[in-house]
Amino acid sequence: MQRRTLLMLAAAPVLPCKLAFANVPARPVTIGVLPGPHAEILACARGVAAAHGLDLRIVERSDGQAINADVARGRLDAASFQDGVSFARDHARYGNELIEATRTVTQPVALYSRRITSPRQLSRGATLAIPRDPPLQARALVLLHNHGLVVLRDGAGLTATTRDVVGNRHQFRLDPLPAGRLADALYRVDLAVIDRPTADRAGLLPARDSIGVEDARTPWSDVLAVRAADRSADWVGTLVASYRSEPVKRFILERYQESVRRPW
Repeated sequence: MQRRTLLMLAAAPVLPCKLAFANVPARPVTIGVLPGPHAEILACARGVAAAHGLDLRIVERSDGQAINADVARGRLDAASFQDGVSFARDHARYGNELIEATRTVTQPVALYSRRITSPRQLSRGATLAIPRDPPLQARALVLLHNHGLVVLRDGAGLTATTRDVVGNRHQFRLDPLPAGRLADALYRVDLAVIDRPTADRAGLLPARDSIGVEDARTPWSDVLAVRAADRSADWVGTLVASYRSEPVKRFILERYQESVRRPW
């Protein structure tokens, strides 16, 4: 069965990446984020935005759903924490009041192993640990498909499960595990597919430690969300352009190398 690369390209940004220097609000614009890369990158973008008259205030929260709820209610102006697939799935929960302003970064899932240095070295019947959680499992299976290790049925894509594997010519054993057990499983399995936050907690970096990494332009790249009512606001255009500016590009490359990737 011929393998085809799946889901490599994310949707185009909803809003243009164009600086709007005039008519930014006099009040601060508040952005809800999770701690980590989202907060760190926006701290860099805040300096760029300030040079164009936009005062960004970064509000760190530990609960992403609470961030979206506060944006929908007007308590925050924007959110930057969620991947595009999850955002699309949760869209109706907020009465379609939130829209995707732009793609931000990809925190890639990756292939890790303590036994081999390339996926091509996997032996017949090798054990591959994958996330048990359905959204993460789909993402992991697409990565395995794109590396030629399994073949998924047409149309599986964003909701793929192990039942959608229609090609496994090397008879790999897929072992679904809770995300928190994937890193420890590296001592007994041949390969594990691990998401970025889980890998980070285990001291693993995709750019340094993986043997295969998710493409930056994936549907699971993260999004900046705003209220639909603010779709055409000048501050949104300035925020997007500030995020995608050269200083922020350099910061992402120098701070994370390819462990956090740019889909733009």
